[in-house]
Amino acid sequence: MAQRTNSETAVVSLAAIRRPRRGVAEYLFFERQQIFTLRTTPGRRSDTANLLRRALRAKAPLKVVLDSRRGRIEHVDTPTPDEIETFRRGKIPPKVRGTTKTIDVARIDPTTFNVVDLRLKVPIFRLCTRTIPSYAKAKEIFDFCAKQACYLGGPFDISPCIPFQYVIDGCYARAHKMRQIITTRYRYCCEKVFSFANQGNDTLAVKADKWGGCCVYWWYHVAPLVRVRVRLRPCTLTLAMVIDPGMFDKPVLLSTWLTAQANANCSPDANVSMYSIQPGSAYWPTNYAGTTFGTDPSYTLTDGTLIDYQSLTTCP
Repeated sequence: MAQRTNSETAVVSLAAIRRPRRGVAEYLFFERQQIFTLRTTPGRRSDTANLLRRALRAKAPLKVVLDSRRGRIEHVDTPTPDEIETFRRGKIPPKVRGTTKTIDVARIDPTTFNVVDLRLKVPIFRLCTRTIPSYAKAKEIFDFCAKQACYLGGPFDISPCIPFQYVIDGCYARAHKMRQIITTRYRYCCEKVFSFANQGNDTLAVKADKWGGCCVYWWYHVAPLVRVRVRLRPCTLTLAMVIDPGMFDKPVLLSTWLTAQANANCSPDANVSMYSIQPGSAYWPTNYAGTTFGTDPSYTLTDGTLIDYQSLTTCP
């Protein structure tokens, strides 16, 4: 599979600009989970940086050219009125928003943290009660999603295929496509879980062992969250599990998914600041605090992103 050779042009909006200890400004976009820096061309960098700062203050969208392979901003411009209109999207109504919580992954007790009726009594779960009845069924759903991976070459049961092999970005599209599969093909509940690195110098850092072993860095990540009934004699528990074939080979506990994103071997700043359980309709964040979210009810943004990323790879 060919690696990325061309830059990507997109209309995006800034979530934050931050200057870590390394002295290089980092730019975080709502529509990209990847963290970007500004290339260091003298003179032009200052003008571009000023344009980015003004857009952040005005909460205005920008047209950018991004080099995702290097994590750099190549060019910034003002979008046309037509591009701005296309950029507009819906938001999750306040009455159905989920729950956002700070977390210290080092202090998670996996024996209790993942139990829905014990520790994860979030209000959003009341919107749907059709729980996956067994781990075997959850694994069946996971395996079906994983078989739609673009790198496998097809034939596929869905269109477009899902680029699990490109975990640098696009989690929002992969998660939304899997949500469509879970809710329409299998008819089970599906929420979304977002993780955030939005405090200080925090960075989500993951070692992409499935795709070459390089380290990947994000400011947020999202995947389908399902509730799975597991029989552990003498009782039956409902556990929160994550479907993420880009990171794992099977459904994993929510605590496992969160902990994997704080790999200190990849970054000294590796840390999950908070996590957020949202309705399945949540597509990507629309504020830096991780409390409001955009939607893609027609799956237009979803399918467009999957097509754009289908031939890309993670590690050089």
